[in-house]
Amino acid sequence: MNICVSACLLGLCTKYDGGHNMCEELLKLKEKHGLIPVCPEQMGGLSTPREPSEIVSSDSDEICVKTKNGKDVSREFIHGAQIAMRVFEICSCEMAILKARSPSCGSGIIYDGSFTGSKTKGDGVFAKMLKEKGVPVYTEEELKSLEISEV
Repeated sequence: MNICVSACLLGLCTKYDGGHNMCEELLKLKEKHGLIPVCPEQMGGLSTPREPSEIVSSDSDEICVKTKNGKDVSREFIHGAQIAMRVFEICSCEMAILKARSPSCGSGIIYDGSFTGSKTKGDGVFAKMLKEKGVPVYTEEELKSLEISEV
């Protein structure tokens, strides 16, 4: 099975600060599955490193993502999520394992837009798009609760 994965979790330096969030436990899945890396933020045209961004508002029709200094980067986040979705589809992925709390990839809980580390219920732009299509989305923090045989 092919699994779409946040590129930073695979050790690629795509994180906003130029680093990564390598997840050794996730790398073990490559023995049995294809891991397809995506970084919706880079795919949307944002540089690495880049200013941290958070979703500052999200209603049913419109999302607003801003950098810490107030620049609206919603367009880049949406465009990147659309490209990542296309990669997901082209590679015949069946599920996604994405970076927890990210404004692109967070699933269930994201940072609240205050840039204080506070969290709120919600999904990142790409995670939301996947869920709207019925795709199972997990974070690296849920790996331990997933049975490897399930994946």
